Amino acid sequence: MSSIGWAEFLCGPVGSEAVALVGRIVGEPSAFTVAEATLAAHLFNDTGRRRGSLADCMIAAAAIQAGAPLATANPRDFSRFRAAGLELAVG
Repeated sequence: MSSIGWAEFLCGPVGSEAVALVGRIVGEPSAFTVAEATLAAHLFNDTGRRRGSLADCMIAAAAIQAGAPLATANPRDFSRFRAAGLELAVG
């Protein structure tokens, strides 16, 4: 999990027990890199510069750079990034 995704998760609402459980499952969040920031900016610009979507662009960029599928309960928020190589793990 990227540090951006972790921050969004912590914004909740989520209780301390859930934070502890998810922390054990996902481990230490990965740092947000310059390469991810650059890709996030491209995603933001290429998908219409939508207000409030920068965090989604950052999360998508981290998953794309890691070559990892993105697990989400909100696939509609992320489907527009499939053209850039994002794989969604929805279930």
